[in-house]
Parts: sequence; C-alpha cells; structure tokens
Amino acid sequence: MSAVQGIDEAAVSEWLRANVGGAVGPFTFDVIAGGHSNLTFRVTDADGTHFVLRRPPLGHVLASAHDMGREHRIISGLQHSAVPVPPALGFCDDLSVNGSPFYVMGFVEGHVLRDRAVAEAVLTHDARRVASESLVDTMAAIHTVDLHAAGLDTLSRHEGYIARQLKRWYGQWNQQQTRPLPAVDRVHDELLRRIPEQGPATIVHGDYRLDNCMVGNDGRVVAVLDWEICTLGDPLADLGLLQVYWTGPNDPASAWTGSATTAPGFYDRAELAERYAQASGRDLSHLPFYVSFAYWKLACILEGVYARYLGGALGARDATELDPFKLQVEAAAAAAEQMLEQLP
Repeated sequence: MSAVQGIDEAAVSEWLRANVGGAVGPFTFDVIAGGHSNLTFRVTDADGTHFVLRRPPLGHVLASAHDMGREHRIISGLQHSAVPVPPALGFCDDLSVNGSPFYVMGFVEGHVLRDRAVAEAVLTHDARRVASESLVDTMAAIHTVDLHAAGLDTLSRHEGYIARQLKRWYGQWNQQQTRPLPAVDRVHDELLRRIPEQGPATIVHGDYRLDNCMVGNDGRVVAVLDWEICTLGDPLADLGLLQVYWTGPNDPASAWTGSATTAPGFYDRAELAERYAQASGRDLSHLPFYVSFAYWKLACILEGVYARYLGGALGARDATELDPFKLQVEAAAAAAEQMLEQLP
C-alpha cells in the first residue's frame, strides 16, 4: 500500500527507473498540489534530483477533463519554443502502473506568487515590474508559437472558438442554474451577437495568470504551468481572463484575485493591456468584449460550484452559509454586463 495517496510507489518507481533518463531509485514522493484539479507530486531520487509527476485527481470520472496525454503533448511541443515550460521527461498510459495515466517533467526552481507578503518577500520593487512585463511577454510568446512546428496544429478545431465556448458554458449554466439570473442570459445573447472577427487560431492557455506561472528571483517567468484546459482559439480570450484575475496596486479591488499583484511595483490592468498590445501588435479595441466574456464564463463556472455545494458536496450546510458563492455568481454576471457597456 502506498504511503502517498495516488501513487503506487513500487510500480511507479520501477517505471521511473526504466523510462526517465538519469532517474536513480529509491524515490520519495511528496504532494505539491491536490484537490479537484490534476494532482502534482515532487519526486526525489537517490541522488537528490527532483522531478514532477502529474496525474488526474482521485476518483475522477471524465477522462477528457484530465487528459494527461494532451497535457504532456502540449509541454513536449513547446520544448523548443520561446515559451518557458518544464522539460518533458516521460508519459505513461499503462493503467497497470498507477491506475491512471501520468507524466513526468523536470523540476523548475522558482516562486509561485499568491499573496502580497510572499511577493514582497521574494521580489524587489523592480523585480515586480519585471514580473508584470515578463508575464505579458510570455503570453504574447504563447500566442505566436508556430503550431505546425510544435506539432500542435491538430490539438483542436481552429475556427469559431468564442461561439463554441458560449455554447458550451451556456449549456452548463442551463443544466446547473439554481435560480433565474437574467443578466447571464442577456450577456450571453449580446456576446453571441457581437463576436469580433476571429483571426488565425493560436494556442490559448485557458487559465493564464500569475499563480499558474513560476518566476525567478529577478521576476522573469521561468515556467508556465497548468496546461490542462489549453486549446486553440482566439488569443485575446487569455488577455481578457488575465484582466479578471489581476488586481494591480491602483486597480479597484476584485473578489477573484489574490493579493500578490497589489504590491507596489506590479503593473495595473491597463498597463498589462498596453504591454500586450506592444508585444503582440494586436488591436485591443474589442478588449471589453473579452473581459465581459471572461466574467460571464466565471459566473457559469461558479454557479456550477454553488450548485454542487447546495447538493451536499461539502456535507450538510445551511443555504445561508453558501450565500458568498451565490453572491459571487451574481457579481461576476453584473461585471460582465458592465464591461459590455464599454464596447464601441
């Protein structure tokens, strides 16, 4: 029986010895990140070398939501691009080894910034500015990857990204909504009516934000992580989402961001957008559309969480205890509607 839940230590150790160059047993396994997303483990071999192993969450049902082969394919494809990703070292789809597919990548030294105290402790004022710039420049690099050269041109459909996203998430909303919320319907209809012309598809990370990257002591991004919902589509969707998940020192407070980027030295939202326009050469006149879409999608996602909690996913709870989740859904829908008012 494995001492670490989610890892068959004997079988995985044997696989590591046979498939990962330079890996020397015995190995120790420590959880880095768990929960409902993919599980991440630090693997340390007998020489003290660190690796990272990723597998689906325990008890997962939908393989498509936690596709290890897809995630490994993306990281492998980006190895020789301008996008910093960990070295891809091996993929296992033999379920007899660990019960689920998994992949192994190199361990990258760096910082994941989630709160202001850590950001101020590990980065100087100048390094926080560099982190802001590097985060945007790295996103622009993601959006300029040669899909064919990276072997990612067949990752998904190229056309109709926003329309497909609207259909998918509105379907989720209609299946899971706990009460009528007309703002969600109004924003959906308006977004569908006003989709900007879609240019050539690029890689879309899908969850691009500071705490899904690692930065070095100088603030530069050293690795982009969490590619599990990456696809091909409209690159401005990533920028819209980053605007939602970012609160700079002079920005209005947001319920959906950590406090890290409120530290002095970090860019504000408008400065991030300006930097992206310069780095990518893209026209941002429709950026409010993409920010509205990001808020609307967030409302749909949060409603699903709220519905599961009402259904007992947290055990017995009085409905009033869950009101903060309900209010976040309503606030995200209201923010989406407000952003639409800024469209030309």
